[in-house]
Amino acid sequence: MPIAQLSLITLNCADKEELATFWAALLGGEIVYRADDLAVVQTERGSLCALVVPDYRPPTWPGGDTPNNIHFELKVDNLEDAQAEAIKLGARLAEVQPDPDTWRVLFDPAGHPFCLVPHAPLLPLGPRPTEDNA
Repeated sequence: MPIAQLSLITLNCADKEELATFWAALLGGEIVYRADDLAVVQTERGSLCALVVPDYRPPTWPGGDTPNNIHFELKVDNLEDAQAEAIKLGARLAEVQPDPDTWRVLFDPAGHPFCLVPHAPLLPLGPRPTEDNA
């Protein structure tokens, strides 16, 4: 029996409306709750909270003074189309692209990195299939 269930992922930011609007549009959700310092986005697969924090500084990626403590891997059907749509919604493409043929790194309006990928990660995590055991 699990001890807990994932309830909400909270992202710090300076502008809750901008961040919540971005994630609602990108993930096909809706903003279902607002307070002075937060906005909650409900999606089919879970909820995100945009939380205003004093003196917010976006993470620096891939390195720098403000570490990245979280990022999302988002499965898409077409990298080029998904990247273009995300940018229209307010994302920006990262200058560093470690493997642009396999995935794309972007930043949300608050500067949190996220990746667009054409495949879901292997779950449960384990060894990747090889020719011998595929």
